[in-house]
Amino acid sequence: MASILVICTGNVCRSPVAEGFLRAALRERFGDDAPQVSSAGTTGWEDSGAMAESVEAAKELGVDISSHRGRVLLPEHVGEVDLVIGMAREHVEAIARSMPDAEGKTFTLKELVRLLEGLRPLPGPVGAEALSRRVEDAEGLRATGFAGNPHDEDVVDPLGMPLESYRAIAWELRDWTQRLVDAMFGAVAETGRGAGSLTQGTS
Repeated sequence: MASILVICTGNVCRSPVAEGFLRAALRERFGDDAPQVSSAGTTGWEDSGAMAESVEAAKELGVDISSHRGRVLLPEHVGEVDLVIGMAREHVEAIARSMPDAEGKTFTLKELVRLLEGLRPLPGPVGAEALSRRVEDAEGLRATGFAGNPHDEDVVDPLGMPLESYRAIAWELRDWTQRLVDAMFGAVAETGRGAGSLTQGTS
């Protein structure tokens, strides 16, 4: 099954929220056939729950990440997935340094969306199995020097900030993860989206 890994630093603020929203959007699109989504941190807080502010901000937007448990990023986590999404450029650079073979499938969230939105849509109804092909297409476009807005790639780390900052990050991540799914697999009319709840746990 296709799989995606979301990474940040501690795996307690940004990546659990992004994981939850991305999983919800993919399940809404593909149901049980959706790509698997997991997360980890470059200096992850092993087995820690998500920050209370992240849990609250995600819940307000319909996603339950209360069961999240942090984990430290390991090479095998990267090796077993089709796509790695960093919350900031520093996370992509960490992969490039320690696991250079995975550099071609590693992007920041905003970078990947901009690359995919710069590609022609895939024809016809596109299934989850198209993930690897779209990652290859995005890497090919990146290799040509395409850069959407490289100075605005990071999702700000809200650790230590007030709840309002976490809410702002949650809104941002919800929007960008939905854009990612639409850019990866093709946009659908609002009436074509699933009518189910977006509430999903994280792994």
